[in-house]
Amino acid sequence: MRLASEPEVIVVGEAASGEEALTLVETLHPDVVLMDIALPEIDGIAATRALHTTFPQLVVIILTIHDDEATQARARAAGATAFITKRGLNGELLAAIRQVARSQK
Repeated sequence: MRLASEPEVIVVGEAASGEEALTLVETLHPDVVLMDIALPEIDGIAATRALHTTFPQLVVIILTIHDDEATQARARAAGATAFITKRGLNGELLAAIRQVARSQK
């Protein structure tokens, strides 16, 4: 809801699982994907890896409660462009979305 209230952000879909995220990206073609690590079926890091393989130019921002170096390294190795902890959801997330969206133009 917070993202949908931003005038420059258009939320085109929401997935409840990693598998659903993969399907939605193929049909919706978003500019930016916000991926939670803790997802059922396929976790967010595995889903990010699969997306990066199929859509190497796709921007994936990882969201997680885990703020450790090992998790960040795994996310970046999977192809994540940015890593945001859920504690930084307000300003930090919007800033990251804006930054990566600008870099896509």
